[in-house]
Amino acid sequence: MSERRRKFWGWGYEDEGPTREQQERLAELVAARFGIAVPGLAAPPRLEEIALRAPRLTPPTALAPLCSTALYDRAGHTYGKSFRDVVRAFRRDYANPPDVVAFPDDEQDVVALLDWCASVGAAAIPYGGGSSVVGGVEAPPAGRHRGAVSIDLGRLSRVLEVDPVSRAARIQAGVLGPALEDQLRPHGVTLRHFPQSFEVSSLGGWIATRAGGHYATLYTHIDDFVESLRVVTPTGVVESRRLPGSGAGPSPDRLFIGSEGILGIITEAWMRLQHRPRLRASAAVTFPDFATGAAAVHALSQTGLYPTNCRLLDPGEALIAGAGSGAEAVLVLGFESADHPLDAWMARALECCRDHGGTAPEGAGRTRSEEGAAREGVAGAWRQAFPSAG
Repeated sequence: MSERRRKFWGWGYEDEGPTREQQERLAELVAARFGIAVPGLAAPPRLEEIALRAPRLTPPTALAPLCSTALYDRAGHTYGKSFRDVVRAFRRDYANPPDVVAFPDDEQDVVALLDWCASVGAAAIPYGGGSSVVGGVEAPPAGRHRGAVSIDLGRLSRVLEVDPVSRAARIQAGVLGPALEDQLRPHGVTLRHFPQSFEVSSLGGWIATRAGGHYATLYTHIDDFVESLRVVTPTGVVESRRLPGSGAGPSPDRLFIGSEGILGIITEAWMRLQHRPRLRASAAVTFPDFATGAAAVHALSQTGLYPTNCRLLDPGEALIAGAGSGAEAVLVLGFESADHPLDAWMARALECCRDHGGTAPEGAGRTRSEEGAAREGVAGAWRQAFPSAG
């Protein structure tokens, strides 16, 4: 069976995406929302339409088995996944691709690749899942370096060790979200970090970009989960001490969390975990307008209830996501726990929403134990728009 491939020009995999009919419907919604005429749908680029400049670098013999100059690899590592990136890809503009794409098998390969880049004056670009929307995976402008090497950590994708007592795990940085959760699931634990890019972004990328997840309160940012890091820098390997907490001076981990890869390549991390939730409660609350809903969210944020989800959709977003009619704002509200029923928390949250003009059906938000409970109803329609959300 052939390996499933990512789209070289945009988000997701080659075998998935909206149908032509769905694209046309989305175009109609956008046209109506902004009062504009949408031109005909453009066809995505094909590899045979892409012309790349010749590589300016030749890997040394020892590293050649790890390196690729194939059209698919170089084109796929040229851009991230922002709107600007996809537009340039649709225009078949691949004027500044990386010269070489490297796929290290372990940390020593990363060290060797950085040493080679330093010796030849090449830019080294850390690459996780490639979901960057800030230009972080792009090669620098021509002329600043002799070439550019995209170092793809996709092969460093294993959970190496699980500590059930401390509820933590040592994990390689190249693992993508679904593969990470698949490896943690047999141990009854989860990282519980679900950014919108969950399916196609990596642990190392989350740390390097200070990623935030869908959860509304408490453990939302990746910072909350990092216990220690191992980073390959141009001058050596840095490893922070694994401690449950420390007040001894500046935290070395904070130096790399959010560094966007400019200080080194994260290869491993000890991450704090949580028990997998068994109980969930969700509800959708409608408000006559966004401002009214925002007042309710403001009140909820100060109650100390700490909802798992507390996402207010304006009427337009609710319509496009299939969570509303377009006439009202919708608050997606949810709680989850690995320990206790949630009825009291949800009841108080709904009471707060009703006090601020919200409407929710009687009996909404009861605790359920089945795995798919949080995907039901209007709230489920919104959550289904983001595979990472559940």
